[in-house]
Amino acid sequence: MSLLRTVHPENTVHPENLTAPGAEPRSFASRWWRDAVIYQVYVRSFADGDGDGIGDLPGIRARLPQLARLGVDAVWLTPFYASPQADGGYDVADYRRVDPLFGTLDDAVQLVDSAHDVGLRVIVDVVPNHTSDQHEWFRAALANGPERDLYHFRQGRGADGELPPNDWESVFGGPAWTRVADGSWYLHLFAPQQPDLNWENPAVHAEFDSILRFWLDRGVDGFRIDVAHGMVKAAGMPDIGAREQAKMIGSQVLPFFDQDGVHAIHRGWRRLLDSYEGERIGVAEAWAPSPERLALYVRPDELHQAFNFQFLNCPWDATAMRAVVDASLAATGSVGAPTTWVLSNHDVVRHLTRYGADDYRKGLRRARAAALLMLALPGSAYLYQGEELGLPEVTDLPDEARQDPSFFRTDGQDGLRDGCRVPIPWDGDRAPYGFGSGDTGAGTGTGTGTGTGTGTGTGSWLPQPDGWKLLSVAAQTGVEGSTLELYRRALAVRRELPGLGDGGMEWLPSPADGVLDFVRPGFRCLLNTGAEPVELPTPGRLLVTSAALADDGGSVTLAADTCTWWAIR
Repeated sequence: MSLLRTVHPENTVHPENLTAPGAEPRSFASRWWRDAVIYQVYVRSFADGDGDGIGDLPGIRARLPQLARLGVDAVWLTPFYASPQADGGYDVADYRRVDPLFGTLDDAVQLVDSAHDVGLRVIVDVVPNHTSDQHEWFRAALANGPERDLYHFRQGRGADGELPPNDWESVFGGPAWTRVADGSWYLHLFAPQQPDLNWENPAVHAEFDSILRFWLDRGVDGFRIDVAHGMVKAAGMPDIGAREQAKMIGSQVLPFFDQDGVHAIHRGWRRLLDSYEGERIGVAEAWAPSPERLALYVRPDELHQAFNFQFLNCPWDATAMRAVVDASLAATGSVGAPTTWVLSNHDVVRHLTRYGADDYRKGLRRARAAALLMLALPGSAYLYQGEELGLPEVTDLPDEARQDPSFFRTDGQDGLRDGCRVPIPWDGDRAPYGFGSGDTGAGTGTGTGTGTGTGTGTGSWLPQPDGWKLLSVAAQTGVEGSTLELYRRALAVRRELPGLGDGGMEWLPSPADGVLDFVRPGFRCLLNTGAEPVELPTPGRLLVTSAALADDGGSVTLAADTCTWWAIR
């Protein structure tokens, strides 16, 4: 090639053709959920409004304009209900009360209203598989009240009932059963402080219908259903006969997950959601063994979306990615539902670190490219807070700082979920980087923006790396080529181009090994997952690129680990 010019990410969008930064998101159109981009807010780690080092609802409310400017359509909030916080709020003691740690019920209502004012919908978590052991039902159950039938209590095995009722293991490690004072055992597929509910009891159904109505009446736009695959257990609770039974975001066939009976529950909830105006939605966090099983959760009379964990678990490999995309689209298409793509969340290692291991720069290049791939695919997409900043997993948290319950359980699920939950940086040169008003003092680590090193003090509930000052929202805003501006630009293009979002796609023959190439109406996407650059004829007018391109006017060189979007005729 000759007379090369370098095309940088910041030089690829024509402002006259796109929504300007800060413009209002798309209107609340019909079937909005089919192509929505939804931003996950991990409440403890997003923004601290009162300076106690823990994120809260007022902090989120104050930052809503930044999310609107990012260009997302909705926010999903992790649990903020009354809870002893044995599992980050997923152990709920009262589903209708806001935990004082996060604010008040009035704060929740004001947050929903403020989100609607800036064009954002709000999805909240509901946790139906289990309650907290401090829930009034379970406390009464321990006292041998009739509430005992609302949970799974069984007699143990062995001469004196000293062995658990079966061999089921907790996702967090160890037996899934805990013995109580009268000698019986109760089931908990997660922490002992999270006893599983008995969904064979009609009272459980009635209570959750009431809980959903409580929040729908306060304006929420839908629910992300935690462990949507787990409420029904196989008859007789049979032994499995194997260890390492349940993995976080797993796909094993198990007698306590993905039982057919869960679908009757979801059909009932769909009828409830449809009785409200405004297209309120249900989103399944469902661990299914195949795309076909996952598609059952989004049949026309069930839920609206289900997270695509096959895509999340896919390695950085073009062949594997194409296979997952094809299988996912075929499965959801068979029931007329959109596919819901996700790369990271609060339960897994951030995809930047998964893709790059100890090489931050490689991980960042791949993470940026993967984001463009995901946002170009048909359907809806979820972003996990901080991925738009290029945040890595924090892998060197001190043991005394960790709070993930699996960290404290023998043979638990690595106990490393805290690393993706470190509070995000907003501004400033020192922790807590605008997360809250608290000051951690000088950091003691060696972080340089790669996720290594931790600060000290009480300004955030988990210590933030010193190098994160280079990754803050303020440090990246308006900076050409920053990851934040890449996301803003891609979301603006996605909103404007009618060929993106919901709809179809067609694969083109790959121009080289390791390259994915597909078209949608007026649009073409090219992803190079290989280790070598690829030269090809210029596909059209460049819209967005995850990394700089070499272009001589007639051909372009697509660097390794790079994704590009093109406008075509």
